Amino acid sequence: MKKIIIIILLAYCFRLSGQEYILDSIKSEYEFIAYDKNELKFADSSKAFKRLFNKLDKIANDDEEKVHVFHIGGSHIQADIYSNKLRSYLQNFSKTSMGQRGMIFPYKMAKTNNPRNYKVEFDGEWNGIRCSIKRDTIDWGLNGVTAFTKDSISNIKVKANYKSYHDNCYNFNRIRVFYDTWPPDYEIEVVDQTLVNDFNINEQAHYIEFSLTKTLEEIDLCIKRLIHDGQSEFLMMGIELMNDNQGVEYTSIGVNGASFDSYDRCEFFEDQLLLYSPDLFIISIGTNDTYTPDFKPIKYKAYYEGFIQLILRANPDCAILLTVPNDSYYKRRYANPNTKLAAEVIYELAQKYNMAVWDFYEIMGGLGSSQKWYRNKLMPRDRIHFKSTGYSIKADLLLQALTQSWEKQTGRQDGEILNQITQKAGE
Repeated sequence: MKKIIIIILLAYCFRLSGQEYILDSIKSEYEFIAYDKNELKFADSSKAFKRLFNKLDKIANDDEEKVHVFHIGGSHIQADIYSNKLRSYLQNFSKTSMGQRGMIFPYKMAKTNNPRNYKVEFDGEWNGIRCSIKRDTIDWGLNGVTAFTKDSISNIKVKANYKSYHDNCYNFNRIRVFYDTWPPDYEIEVVDQTLVNDFNINEQAHYIEFSLTKTLEEIDLCIKRLIHDGQSEFLMMGIELMNDNQGVEYTSIGVNGASFDSYDRCEFFEDQLLLYSPDLFIISIGTNDTYTPDFKPIKYKAYYEGFIQLILRANPDCAILLTVPNDSYYKRRYANPNTKLAAEVIYELAQKYNMAVWDFYEIMGGLGSSQKWYRNKLMPRDRIHFKSTGYSIKADLLLQALTQSWEKQTGRQDGEILNQITQKAGE
């Protein structure tokens, strides 16, 4: 599991030119999916989720409101397939729901797979290190990946829109570049200086922010080396595309092979998370933690609880959704029993912190169910990842569970919000 085969992810990325809600048309075809188990458990008794749904309800009514969603995980989230479908649903269901694009990472700079919904072009020689590779070490931030170069100059073009589900394009009038601000080795410039209104550097969270004179969909940056000692290098930790929109912002953070201890290695993770006040934080970490014969539930719980506390330091009122990892096979031969042990930890922590659980393991069918998903062409042979239809089903199931709780807590009719969202998605 630690050695993720990138080709698998790329081969099953689907064409993002349209979005279709498919649950209504597949229930008879995939009878092994436990649709009746698809719910956000404990959300009804959570004050944090009630606050979240009230904010989302304002957006549904075309009122001005801001909701920031974070979604963190491993390779499923780095690929940004099902998370991007959820992003598109939530950002296009009302007149006021389109928030800023927010944080992205130029994964190709780090020589790993990039989501298809944005693009970063660059020149020069770049390499990268993921926090999930234990033999390597470097300074990581919120994204858990760092790309680095020793070139004297590198040109970068950031395109906020590439292949997406909708024509409602992202734009930005501010841009942040997260990097190693402490040495004076390099500087970052916007190539067209007439676009820059002002800039500032944040030494604590390690970024430079440019305020722009107009709203853009793409921008050219230049990184220049100032000290020519042969040792200097530039560390790229992420890019944030910002504007003044209200609505939903959906930040996905994913690293191939990442587990809780991977993100625990990121020295600047908390410094950068504290820049934000997440309203919903979806934790989808666990597949890689459980993918080992010596999985220790006690250690997993300690990491998980520490991560929940970190989120609550960023926003004590944040609604945290703990998702149980999907069923998987160990080395393609054995159904992994550790996922059930992880689920027990997740349920315990959700009840302790009065948060919600989305039990995708149970919804899939429990131990060994990924074999059925594989036989029905919803997963590849590894029975860890998903094919395009599998990821689409996963996104639609989570949307359904989310909207059911939302409708219940805000007194709306069953299916009212879900219909509003899915009708917009089909337009």
